[in-house]
Amino acid sequence: MIKSDMSKKSLSLYSLKYAESVLSESMTLYGGAKEIVTPISFAVYLIKTKDKNILVDAGCDTMPDFVMKGFYSPAFVLRQVGLSADEITDVIITHSHHDHIEALNHFKNALVHISEEEYLNGRKYIPDNMRVNIFKETSVIDNQIEVIKWGGHSVGSAIVEIKDNNITHILAGDECYINDCIVRRISTGAYYDLEKSRVFVEKYSDKKYRVHTCHDISLKTEKII
Repeated sequence: MIKSDMSKKSLSLYSLKYAESVLSESMTLYGGAKEIVTPISFAVYLIKTKDKNILVDAGCDTMPDFVMKGFYSPAFVLRQVGLSADEITDVIITHSHHDHIEALNHFKNALVHISEEEYLNGRKYIPDNMRVNIFKETSVIDNQIEVIKWGGHSVGSAIVEIKDNNITHILAGDECYINDCIVRRISTGAYYDLEKSRVFVEKYSDKKYRVHTCHDISLKTEKII
């Protein structure tokens, strides 16, 4: 079990890896080859503040057409950081693709934050009795945490900015799939708006940002800040 120390910081961030699979390079990197297979992870993120346990994306319990290795429900992986699904106060959905929202039903006590467009596309995944905050462009969750609609990967896809001293952590959703997108300044091959995808990697490759993806194979369950 990973133990958090809230005495020195007002916020902690964890990556929670729950599976591995593969994806064509043509999906992970713009201009990539269809015949090259890229190993990927499936992960969600947890932000712990003094008053909130915020999950960034809900993950999935099934992934049709993918061969998943080392798969655990995201709700189960939460136990490794000492939380139950019922203790999640908020879930930020970066976009409504299956692997980012399907397991939302586990977090019944949470307030769901989702952009207007992604809500319309993902309503089938949201239980009728869940509380939902639907935003148009941005949503401030905490004085250090802001959700920003970007719209590169899907019509209303969003990112999360977390202020931590001189570094701004960016939870990218699928605005970029893997770390190479940022390192090489190449946008993802899976996009809704290519220009917005390109602007994302150009802006956030600056050293004042630290970008965290959901699918890089290097991901593991660990405390980041």
